[in-house]
Formats: sequence, C-alpha cells, structure tokens
Amino acid sequence: MDQAHIRNFCIIAHIDHGKSTLADRMLEITGTVSARDMKSQLLDSMDLEREKGITIKLAPVRMAYSSQDTTYDLNLIDTPGHVDFSYEVSRSLAACEGAIVVVDASQGIQAQTLANVYLAIAADLAIIPVINKIDLPAADVPRVSAEIINLLGCTDDDIFKISAKTGEGVSEVLDAVVARVPAPKGHADEATRSLIFDSYFDDYRGVILYTRVVDGTIKKGDTIEMLATSANGIALEVGSLCPTMQPSDVLTTGEIGYIVTNLRTTRDARVGDTVTTKRAVASRALPGYKLVKPFVYAGFFPVSNDDYQDLKDAVEKLSLSDSALQFEPENSPVLGFGVRIGFLGLLHMDIIRERLEREYDLDLVVTNPSTDYQVSLSSGDDIDIKSASDLPDVTKITEIREPWIKGEIVVPQNYIGGVIQLIVNKRGRQDNLSYIDERALISFEAPLANLLTDFYDQLKSITSGYGSFNYELDSYRPGDLVRVDFYVSGETIDALSVMAHRTEAQSLGREMVKKLKEVIPRQNFQVSLQAAIGGKFIAREDISAYRKDVTTGLYGGDVSRKKKVLAKQAKGKKRMKRFGKVDIPSEAFMVMLKRD
Repeated sequence: MDQAHIRNFCIIAHIDHGKSTLADRMLEITGTVSARDMKSQLLDSMDLEREKGITIKLAPVRMAYSSQDTTYDLNLIDTPGHVDFSYEVSRSLAACEGAIVVVDASQGIQAQTLANVYLAIAADLAIIPVINKIDLPAADVPRVSAEIINLLGCTDDDIFKISAKTGEGVSEVLDAVVARVPAPKGHADEATRSLIFDSYFDDYRGVILYTRVVDGTIKKGDTIEMLATSANGIALEVGSLCPTMQPSDVLTTGEIGYIVTNLRTTRDARVGDTVTTKRAVASRALPGYKLVKPFVYAGFFPVSNDDYQDLKDAVEKLSLSDSALQFEPENSPVLGFGVRIGFLGLLHMDIIRERLEREYDLDLVVTNPSTDYQVSLSSGDDIDIKSASDLPDVTKITEIREPWIKGEIVVPQNYIGGVIQLIVNKRGRQDNLSYIDERALISFEAPLANLLTDFYDQLKSITSGYGSFNYELDSYRPGDLVRVDFYVSGETIDALSVMAHRTEAQSLGREMVKKLKEVIPRQNFQVSLQAAIGGKFIAREDISAYRKDVTTGLYGGDVSRKKKVLAKQAKGKKRMKRFGKVDIPSEAFMVMLKRD
C-alpha cells in the first residue's frame, strides 16, 4: 500500500474507560471481522483479560476503511492501560503517528490517562480526544469536556462524543483518524529499520514480532538482526494482522505487521529493539530502547515439594514470551525449594501468579513482595539484593539505598486532605498540587517499598473509589534501613524477613507478630513469636499452649497428688517445646500483603 494511504494510530485510556469496546466497534464498522465471528473485547484474547476487564497484552490490527472514494489502511494498536506496562505503551506510541484519547463520560480524566497523554505529546502524536459512554445515566459530558479542553487546549468542536457500546459517533472518529493523523514518513530506499513494539512466543512457530517498518522493507526469507541484542534470525513469514495473521511477501515502509522468526526466546528480540536485514544493514538503531528492569520481587514456592520441577518448567515457559520476567532458584528452610521472580509491578505479579495456577495447575505459596536494594560495602563493592535475607552482616555495610518513585494521584478536591495524610504516612513528600477543573492533581515522591503492599487499596477507600494513581521509578536514595527478622519458637524464619526504615521497624514488628499469632495454630506447648533487629528483640507475642486437664481422674485426697501430676505434665511440655516443630501455614507468608 502507498505510504500516503496508511494511518497508524493507537487508543490510550485509563483502565475500564472502554478502549477495547471502541476497538470492537471499529472492527465492525470497517468490516474487518464478520458479524458471525464478533465477540466483545475481541482483541483481549486471554481469559484473564476478559474476566478482569483490562488489556494486558497489546494487540495490533489492520482495517481497510473507505473515505471519499479512497481506501485507507488503518493500523490500530490497542494498548494496556495499567502503569506496570507503561514502557510497552511508550513503544507502541513510537510506532504510531496519532492517538485517540478515550475518557469516560462519568469518571472524567484519571491518572493513567494523564500519564499516557504526556507520553503521546512527548512523542509528537496527533491527538484525537473522545468522550465515551455518553449513553450512561451518570454521564456528565460538559464537565468532562471542560477537563479535556483544560488539559489539551483544544476546542469543544475537536472533541468527539461517542458511545462505543452502541456504536454512536464511532464512524466520525474513523473519519477524523483519516483527516487528522499524518501519513507515515519514512524512506523506502534506505537501510531497513523496523521497531519491535511487542513480541511473544508461540509453541509451534517460535518468537513472533509485532513491528512497525520505519525505513526500507522486510521480505519473507530475509536474514534479520536485532541491533540491541545482536541476535540473528530468519523472517520465516511476514504479514499483517486482520486480526488473524494474513501472510504477504513484504512489509513496506510505514506498515505495521508481524514477523515469524526462528528465534527461541523473546530475550533475543526485546520490546523497543530495532530489526534490520542483512541485505540492507542499518548502522544506527531507532531511539528510545531501554532494558526493562523488574523492581518488585517475590518468592514462589509449591505447596508440595514434589511440584518444584513443574513450577520451574512453568516459569521458564512464561518467561519465553515475557522478556521482563526474571527468575532465579531460591531455597528456604521452611518452604523448601522455589523460585524468586522479578516483576514490573503488583498487577504484573498478580497476573503471573494467576496464570501459573490456572494454566499449569499449580498450588503456590507466595511470599511478601519486596523491592531491590543497593548495598555499599566497606570493601568498596556494591551489591544488589532482592530479598531481605540476602543482606550481608551489618558491620560490613556502609550504606543501603532504596528505590523512590515519582507519583501522581488524581482525586476530587474534597479528598485532598486524606490523600496527603496517606502520602505522609508512607514516608512520602508532596511536591505539587494543581487543579484540573473540579479535580486535583497531587504530585509526590515516596519510597517504593512502602507502596507495595496495600497503598492502592487504602487510596481507593480514602477517596471512595474516585482516586487514581500513576507512578514511575525515579532514583535510589540512601536511608536508615534495617532488616527485621522474625522468630517462631526461637528459630529464624528467613522467608518472613523484611527491610524497613528504622523509624517504622518497631510498629511493623509488633503488627506482624500480632498477625502471625492469629494465623499460626496453637500447639501442645507455648510458642513464642518475636521480631528482632540484629540481636535486639523489638516485639513479642506468645501463642498459649493447649491445656489438657490431667487432673480429671483425681478426686479428694491431698493437694500434693494434684501438684505432682501437674509437675509431671509441665516436665513433659518442656521436652515437647525443645523437640517440637511448629507447623507454619502458608497464609503466614502473605500477612504483609494485607496489613490492615
């Protein structure tokens, strides 16, 4: 297809503002999918995506659309809306010239919409603002229009009011894509450069790349090379997605399509990398590539140790198609063998856990999520630790640095006080407060570790569900950090150790031992639960023993008989305490996930 008749665009929105439904209507109107094959959220292929109502994997699709007697190729990329996948969103924006910004008519602009709009403006895309769900009884179109005008500096006539569910106003949006989004600029006669904006592993065909050809062409059978990872492969098949794969002989400049390769893992072809061909090798890569580093870590252990190999195989299979997933074997005296996995965020962790349990039928114990820390040693070395139990001896450490984030929260104005209080309680600092119509945008900095467990839940409850939150990693900063260890019956339980700021360590220790007291069942002997920093205990709770009444058979007679029997029982209990092994249920390892 001639470059002038190609339009590449994506849909960006906050979670649940209707972007997948809008994509469905577009596919219907352009006749890309027949009515017989149509189902809701067609591009969300995973069961998990349908159930949660979110887009996890982005999906490109090509539509043929006729406007004023000319047929255009419209390439749409349906992007995830969640903050964990913001790097993928930034790469898919780099593959487009335009973006449709979808805002819910009842909820207005949310934090993730703002973040993605800033990304789109930075990428210099043509922005088409759309207000969706105007058919809802709670829709407040004038207020949301005012918010969008305030944000983008457009006029009311530039904003499209639609209902993606009923299809009202969607054809006008397609006409606007043709009119407002510029055609791709590229040089067909130059060396081949193509941007990978997504890749996944197919069990039968190998690694499949979703790519946008910026310069040159890619033909079937070409030898291809990735400039960042230096991996070589063969383009076994090229073509476009409509939304199923349609093979063709060549992908030309400006087109979005797929390449089936003979690569064995997505680590060879990461998102953001540049593909070039051996017949027209490019000397410089496309800008914007970075190695995505996980910064949330959790230990995954099978409930039965016999399933360890199955868990390892399952994680290896998942990592083939998710290059952000990093894992290493881990061993715990209590939980046995498992793997420690790194994630992009808590939603990413939740999705991987559900996929392991569903697709591979595994029963898992997941330890409390933690972040990574940079430790400077007195020997001059720097090390990275991913778990509190890896922290070296305190005498060898000169400094510990923890990751801080820059965050933005969008809330209605009457919740500002509660949100700022929440930020301060998490050791955060509020930077800026600005207003978008009736909403407030609060910018802040905070240590990531304090936001991992239940920050999002607390934000939702403080703001009656209206608050939305977006963040990005900022830098590693030194802090007075200590490791809090937990002892059950005098034995350290490595898997429960956490890193905490010294000022919060005592309250955290008290809270945790109280929770453990509720979770760990009573034994025939007294069990002590203790929290400690180094050699100093900072909190203690005791689980009292079951008391069997050994005096039931005695009646009358001297009291010394009773005392003798009780003394004998006490002696036996002491022995039990020494030899006894406390069974710790799997819930004990997740007490941190829900602190309140």
